[in-house]
Amino acid sequence: MKFLIIEDEQELREIIANYLNEDGNICECCDSLRSAIDKLSIYEYDCILLDIGLPDGDGFTVLEYLRVNKRTEAVLIISARNSLDDKLKGLNIGADDYLTKPFHLAELKARVVAIYRRKVFNSNSTLIFNEIVINLPGRSVEVNHKPIILTRKEYDMLLYFIANKGKVIAKNAIAVHLWGDEIDMHDNFDFIYTHIKNLRKKLLEVTTNDYLKSIYGIGYKFSA
Repeated sequence: MKFLIIEDEQELREIIANYLNEDGNICECCDSLRSAIDKLSIYEYDCILLDIGLPDGDGFTVLEYLRVNKRTEAVLIISARNSLDDKLKGLNIGADDYLTKPFHLAELKARVVAIYRRKVFNSNSTLIFNEIVINLPGRSVEVNHKPIILTRKEYDMLLYFIANKGKVIAKNAIAVHLWGDEIDMHDNFDFIYTHIKNLRKKLLEVTTNDYLKSIYGIGYKFSA
């Protein structure tokens, strides 16, 4: 998953990012309202962790931005504010959940997994697409009842494709989604082809269905 952590406390921000990175997630961070809006105007994310008490403005502005621009990111508010009014305001504007500081990292992770699963995969812990079965909590994949071993990037790519099945996805969109800010270090997107080729090869070893289609000059599409 790709996260945007909007938190002005540097120590907490780094602790959360390091914890989520252990599972192979991509975490981008910012410490102000302005930098958050700047990132959101360029990139898309799976989930946003939002502190509403930012030094240059109210974090609720981020929720307004997402709503006006019809964005679909899952949002978990993490805040020291524990008032009912703040919780109701955040949830009514568009947040998916509200977690009060201080909190345990394990609870943070559980909340994130729950809201992302609910928002994208209709609360299921198992994602099924034809003969492909993905155990989301265990991050494991079976095809025709045979387990296949995927790298973290291959797994995230498969999940991304299935979540966007039938849509043509540009190479740069794939790159930004899976590599985040690190994509700026690459001169081109040739490395994406290698990951897709490896994923396609592993799938074809256990199924005759070739789901990954290259759309010349644009990107790729995952469809039956």
